[in-house]
Amino acid sequence: MQQEDIEKLKEAGKIASQALEFGKGLIKKNASLLDVLDKIEKKIFEFGAKPAFPAQISCNHIAAHYCPDDDDKTIFSNQLVCLDVGVHIDGFIGDNAVTIDLSGKHADLVKASKEALENAISIIRHETAVSEIGKVIQASIQKYGFAPVRNLSGHGLARYGQHAKPSIPNFDNGDNTKIEKGMVFAVEPFASTGAGIVQDSGIATVFSLENKKPVRNPITREILKELESYNGLPFTTRWLTRKFGIRARIALREMQQLGILNVYPPLADKDKGIVSQAEHTLLVDNDGKVIVLTA
Repeated sequence: MQQEDIEKLKEAGKIASQALEFGKGLIKKNASLLDVLDKIEKKIFEFGAKPAFPAQISCNHIAAHYCPDDDDKTIFSNQLVCLDVGVHIDGFIGDNAVTIDLSGKHADLVKASKEALENAISIIRHETAVSEIGKVIQASIQKYGFAPVRNLSGHGLARYGQHAKPSIPNFDNGDNTKIEKGMVFAVEPFASTGAGIVQDSGIATVFSLENKKPVRNPITREILKELESYNGLPFTTRWLTRKFGIRARIALREMQQLGILNVYPPLADKDKGIVSQAEHTLLVDNDGKVIVLTA
């Protein structure tokens, strides 16, 4: 990995951490979920970066991928709130997440995912097997009597690639893939009071451009051109409706029908268990040193 790339990763990680801390301070009772996310994304641009994906807030039994439309009326009250923020500098990504308990009832659940992340990071070295990371995450969460979410995982981060190799499991899956020099990846424990398995739940508002194809509709062509500017990174519906109005929804439907988009619906614990999340981005540099980019 070139030193210039490493510096961009470090800057992306720093800004991701700052944006997460900024957003954490906004999540209070009676605040608007939509307003909080808008302010976080605005702050990312002010910091000199761009969102690597739409900032997301998932509450209670929703584990991931909740992103509001413009008419979302969600107000914070007593939810368990997972905030996930990613930024990029020239395609180099920093990704991190934190959980805020507004109810005051889930301190151990928040602690479980946080400690799982810290314990996992403490054992990561050059050539650590990913199953060993998962084993530590699983033990840390189960110690508190909760279930690790088995079908969500940490993930590699490529340039303009939000989900790349390696996959970092949240349980011991027996995968002997080793952590290598030059790898950039997110460790992302999820702890659940329920099944520890998530499933699609609700209407998707997060997408990414997957297979560009010719389209006849001039509106769809115009919006497809906009999507190309994201370089394959995820986007959300409201980014488009604010620029193109209702035409954006028509275009998104057509592109889904044509198989042009990856679709990411909200993911919820299948038994409606409450879910907490914690996440950092790590780099193993050319000397084998492990750097927590979002610390």
